[in-house]
Amino acid sequence: MNKLLLSIMAIAVSATFATSSMAGVRDPNVNKHQHNQDRRIAQGVKSGELTRGEVKDLRGDQRSIRQEERAFKSDGNLTKDERQELHQDQHAASKEIYQEKHDAQERPRAN
Repeated sequence: MNKLLLSIMAIAVSATFATSSMAGVRDPNVNKHQHNQDRRIAQGVKSGELTRGEVKDLRGDQRSIRQEERAFKSDGNLTKDERQELHQDQHAASKEIYQEKHDAQERPRAN
């Protein structure tokens, strides 16, 4: 029983240190932009402004940005240049969301 308890405590301590070491690479603005862009895409789906193909592409862009962010943070450090690249990619994705929502294409309505 003691060994089990010690093992559980060791795992908990390890998890705490792993989580706290990643806190230094957080960028609240990146997370805020991701949430906002996901919301804008969902709104475009709901309003019919985005076709299925556009949604697939836009969500793929968001997935790529999240993967890039994870890769940048994997060494435990998010540099100024990496942060700037993430912001540039998010800005480009934001422009694409706007363009797709305001083009002449609309998703066909279900009857």
